[in-house]
Amino acid sequence: MKLGELQTLRVEKTVPFGVYLTGEDPEEGRVLLPRSQVPAGTSEGDELEVFLYKDSEDRMIATRRKPKLMLHQVGYLTVLQVGRIGAFLDWGLDKDLLLPFHEQPRERVKEGQEVLVAVYLDKSERLCATMNVYPYLSKESPYKTGDQVTGVVYETSRNFGAFVAVDSMFSALIPKRELVRDLKVGDVVSARVTAVKPDGKLDLSIREKAPLQMDRDMDRIMNRMKDNGGFLPFNDRVAPEIIRLEMQMSKNEFKRAVGHLLKLGKIEIGSDAIRMKQM
Repeated sequence: MKLGELQTLRVEKTVPFGVYLTGEDPEEGRVLLPRSQVPAGTSEGDELEVFLYKDSEDRMIATRRKPKLMLHQVGYLTVLQVGRIGAFLDWGLDKDLLLPFHEQPRERVKEGQEVLVAVYLDKSERLCATMNVYPYLSKESPYKTGDQVTGVVYETSRNFGAFVAVDSMFSALIPKRELVRDLKVGDVVSARVTAVKPDGKLDLSIREKAPLQMDRDMDRIMNRMKDNGGFLPFNDRVAPEIIRLEMQMSKNEFKRAVGHLLKLGKIEIGSDAIRMKQM
């Protein structure tokens, strides 16, 4: 009998408050299926498909209801309440699923929020949720280089970039060099697959392919200047951090787009600003 999984067990004994179920090995003991979960007409020896979890008193119990997520599955659950030891998630069962504080990112979850989690067994053999979904993501995606995908950011790293769960189930990374704007945990991104690693993990980019990206970058620069009275208060020699913050693009992308706008005669570059040319 395994916690967190659907399994077929046999009815061993009927009692006023339900039935006791056993597996193939009698030494594993038995588990109660409460009366409200027992189908009409059930007899000793019948087989029932059930899900096993622990109740509020840490007793193993069976249910015929299927939870929204089973052991090691990844998906979205809603935060119902934040308590003293963590957040309680709507699991689809009588008992809510605990998301301990130490399994949450630096920014704690809030009531009503939908969070991407995986189900795991803690040291006390209790089913809990974690937002560290990396170990539970699949590396066998159907995607190839050039495909467009959608995923959710579940972790960020200054050294590596943004870790993404594509389709909430496949392991992917937006490398640091591809982060042209700040991303945070929970952001949903549309990205392009740039590589499929030998182990099956995906590398992603939130940039367009070069020609399309430059057109968009030029439009962004021109629109920003229009909104700012016809100029930008910095030129292409400004620090990369300012460009990333102000324009959501890398310095190379910014310089490439500015250079093209200059060739087209749409801008002029001064010592401390870029201005639109009067046409």
